[in-house]
Amino acid sequence: MNFLDKMERKYGRYALSHLTMYIIVTYIAGYIIALAAPIMRQYLTLEPYYILHGQIWRLVSWILIPPSGLDIFTIIMLFFYYSIGTSLERAWGDFKYNVYIFSGILMTILGSFLLYGIEYAVKGYPALMGTAFSTYYISLSIFLGFAISFPDMQVLLYFIIPIKIKWLAYLDVALLAYSMITSILSGNWAGCVVILCSLANVLVFFLMTRKGKHNSFRQNRRRKEFKKAVSRGEAEYRNLNGITKHKCAICGRTEKDDPNLEFRFCSRCNGNYEYCQDHLFTHEHVK
Repeated sequence: MNFLDKMERKYGRYALSHLTMYIIVTYIAGYIIALAAPIMRQYLTLEPYYILHGQIWRLVSWILIPPSGLDIFTIIMLFFYYSIGTSLERAWGDFKYNVYIFSGILMTILGSFLLYGIEYAVKGYPALMGTAFSTYYISLSIFLGFAISFPDMQVLLYFIIPIKIKWLAYLDVALLAYSMITSILSGNWAGCVVILCSLANVLVFFLMTRKGKHNSFRQNRRRKEFKKAVSRGEAEYRNLNGITKHKCAICGRTEKDDPNLEFRFCSRCNGNYEYCQDHLFTHEHVK
């Protein structure tokens, strides 16, 4: 049992369900803000300088900034990310998916302060870098996580070309590597810091879970089936111990006396009185 499994046993009940849906909702909210009040964007960015001067809401508000502009392809990509994100939630479980996403957010924040400190130490004055850190890498980390977990899953590139998702992931990694190399050659170390910190959660998470990653989907499926079986067993146990769903207010018969009996509540009685089919129309109404 690895560290994450131990943490899940202890804190798993606090994990957020449907986290992917919340992420998509924040993107939609960001698009609405961008359309309704574009000037608000400058107050949402992840700026360590302003955070250190009291604007602490920026630690969270930058998540509202969508990864790209709004067009038809963006809408398609949102549906795509929702699909793969919910698949990861089902495969990994809510807790591990929460850890994966929130660790990425935390490392992005730490990376922004690290870069701010480096820039300040080198240049001698504070630098603004709000545009460098964005939710683009959160979306990319979801995609890379899905590609690592389901490398042979096939998607239609441009809705026409069937391609395994691992090849798209290789392409993304190659583009990231190229971006880092060009940043180093041009002396722009900030670009490297942004990429490494924003996607560090991908490397850390899979190093922590590499021993059990092949069985994680089966384990989560077995866990869910076990919980369902336990719930069914508890329901059957309650029924075996005399707790029934229906009981006639006149004769006292229940569904255990005759499974074919039908029960209805009387709308003309003053109170919640339930009757079997034999007494539903013959009883005296309670006033």
